[in-house]
This record gives sequence, structure tokens and C-alpha cells, in this order.
Amino acid sequence: MSGYIDGFVLPLPRDRVDDYRRIAEAAAQIWRAHGALEYWECVGDDLWIDGTRSFADLVGASDRETVVFAWALFASREARDAANAKIAADPAVAGLIDPSNPPFDMARMAAGGFRPLVRASAREVG
Repeated sequence: MSGYIDGFVLPLPRDRVDDYRRIAEAAAQIWRAHGALEYWECVGDDLWIDGTRSFADLVGASDRETVVFAWALFASREARDAANAKIAADPAVAGLIDPSNPPFDMARMAAGGFRPLVRASAREVG
């Protein structure tokens, strides 16, 4: 199965969702310009599912925080690695987050690269 996904989860103060949305919209453009095939950022809505550990617990989110679950899809790990090098060198990235007023705590973010295991979509069914 082809493709490679960079994924991350982070806690986000509920009162900073709009601030974060502006950052995510700009990031999406940068990531797509450097090779991401898809870029998704999702904000928690139904985080407490009986019988499971919640994403809020996973990142230590407080009652005043929600969770962002996000990923970028690349053609391959090599394409991801090349894109990340370009992204890191892009001057627009430095301007995404004001270091004096970040919308979230980077130390509480979890991130990693993933190989697809199973994929099903409406485009592939039928």
C-alpha cells in the first residue's frame, strides 16, 4: 500500500480555536505547496467514548481545552522526508506561530510518521 502519513495530536484551549484555525489554514497551504497530497486538521467534538481512553486523557487536556487531531498524506516516506525538509526551510513557517503567544503547548503535542495499514474510502467502494 502506498502513501505515508504524518500525524499529530495536541491539546488546544477552547478559547484559542479561532487563532489556531488561522494557523492551520496557512499551514495547509505551505504543506500542500511542498508535496502533501492531503492536509487535515480536526478539532475534538466527541472525545469521551465509553470503554476507551480519550484523546483528552492522552494529551492531558484540561476541561478548558479540546484536542486537535491532524494528519498530512504524502505519496511515500521519501516524499514526506523531502517535503519536511522544504517545509522546515520555508520562511513562512517561522511566521505561523508567535513564540510570545503560542496557541498551544508544543511539549504536550504527540507526532509521528505512519505507514498505511488499511485504507477504504467511498472512491474505492463499489
